[in-house]
Amino acid sequence: MASILNADLFEKGNSAFGVVLGSDYLGNESYMILGVSAEYFAMNGLSVGLGYRGWFGGDPMQNQLTLSSSYYIPLSQKFRPYLGAFGRQTFISGYDDRSSYGGRAGLAVTMSKNTYVSFGWAYEDYTDCPENWDCSTNYPEIVFSLSF
Repeated sequence: MASILNADLFEKGNSAFGVVLGSDYLGNESYMILGVSAEYFAMNGLSVGLGYRGWFGGDPMQNQLTLSSSYYIPLSQKFRPYLGAFGRQTFISGYDDRSSYGGRAGLAVTMSKNTYVSFGWAYEDYTDCPENWDCSTNYPEIVFSLSF
């Protein structure tokens, strides 16, 4: 019965909302990252999404908007490997905005009939990178999502 209840999580027409909590360093500044995301399943297993992340506690403050798409591979009702791509705009107080794009891969684990946790890795490349900055980065991602 549990597999029948979980079958709808990644189906066309469903939505998922997630929260992001993390930390990072930029130069000598330490940031707490808080964010939210929303996904809509345009097809079975295929989502399109929009997300916001705020970088707090360091200077300069940063805000990010992200457009994304992910495909959750239907290998199992409990475990769904996923692949995705994203584009991001970062707004930095007092500095030029930055654009980036990237990809992600990982595993979504169904926790109940309407929740899942994603564990993955992301790679991001900046398109308008200043000469003295590192132009790419990779990082782990853990996202808790509520689907309905």
